[in-house]
Amino acid sequence: MDTHRTILHVDMNCFYASVEMAENPKLRGLPLIVGGDEESRHGIVLTASYPAKRRGVKTAMTLVEARRVCPEALVVRPHYGLYLHYSSLARRLYNEYTDLVEPFGLDECWLDVTDSVHLAGGDAMLVAREISDRVFSEMGCPVSVGVSWNKIFAKFASDADKPQGLMRISPKNYQDRVWPAKARDLLYVGPATERKLARIGVRTIGDLAKADDYAMRRVLGKMGEVLQTFARGLDDAPVRPFEPNIMDIEHVVKGVGNGITTPFDVSDTTIARQVVYLMGESVAQRLREAGLAARTISCWGRAAETFQTRSHQMTLERPTQLTSEICRAAARLFFEDWDFAHGERVRSIGVRASSLSSADAAVQLDLFGEEQRRLRLLELDRTIDDLRSRFGNHAVRRLGELTDARLSALDPEQDNVVHPISFFA
Repeated sequence: MDTHRTILHVDMNCFYASVEMAENPKLRGLPLIVGGDEESRHGIVLTASYPAKRRGVKTAMTLVEARRVCPEALVVRPHYGLYLHYSSLARRLYNEYTDLVEPFGLDECWLDVTDSVHLAGGDAMLVAREISDRVFSEMGCPVSVGVSWNKIFAKFASDADKPQGLMRISPKNYQDRVWPAKARDLLYVGPATERKLARIGVRTIGDLAKADDYAMRRVLGKMGEVLQTFARGLDDAPVRPFEPNIMDIEHVVKGVGNGITTPFDVSDTTIARQVVYLMGESVAQRLREAGLAARTISCWGRAAETFQTRSHQMTLERPTQLTSEICRAAARLFFEDWDFAHGERVRSIGVRASSLSSADAAVQLDLFGEEQRRLRLLELDRTIDDLRSRFGNHAVRRLGELTDARLSALDPEQDNVVHPISFFA
């Protein structure tokens, strides 16, 4: 086990809520929820302040549920541009300590300070304390910092000591601090994996570390080996360097998607198609911005009465970033699942593109000029993107997206900015 590295994991606590409080100090100490528009039913909790969490508010809870457990909560709508700005400020600060800074979402970063910790006399906890103090004093946002010799245990430490905690996991104490924790506290052990592990008597991280290798492969396949490596402290994944001026989307992205809870239940085919095209167009626009093309398109909807989600996906003949191809595929998938003639109603609709590749990859031309037609459509899409970048996303609209005025005012490409990052390279 190589323990020579010094890795920090910095987690900005209750990030969206912290930013809102930094911008408006009058919100400090209040049960604050950052979520959707209650009147328009854009209704889940994105994050909550600690006073709200202590009253039972949880991330991803619907705002209706949050109101039940915390009637006095103050709900504010998210300001994604502001969160991106604060995230960028934090990363610039981290880059003063090392050029090895790897984001894990907007609010979390790993820092490899192995070659710079000597500037603090070799005391990694001193560096962690200084970063915590500076982020709070300069930006008004509390952070937790975990210190270890690998990324997994550094993240475990920052998660285990909140808010504004500092914890070090060392080769001498990891069996006492990490192994007694529940298996779900390890990165990439979700509810489904936790249930599978419980069936073979694995309930703690220590159980996972000591489990029979064959049994783990049988239950979880290759991921079983990965999780055992994590639990045993053997992860040697490097901290991948990050250029602070580049958006997260430039890193390893597994998919680009967008979804919305509509301000009213959708029970009409024309309006449903309007929503699907609004979501599909925003996905296509983001793919072009990132220089990516997608081979797999999926579309999902959530029933108004039962909250049941139905999802379908399809693989295209060739990767695409064309708005027309993505929207047509998404609409076809959506209407395979929903039949409004029988009284069904939908409250949420989303579109996702995955199986990504570089848009610059070579393509096989055909004998019938199809690729030339696609190139002309791409040029049209890029022209529209250029107009929207200069004059706003409502400068050019598609007729089908103006069917219902309650939806036509939406700007899904700007109103919901999420840049997912995978731990695995």
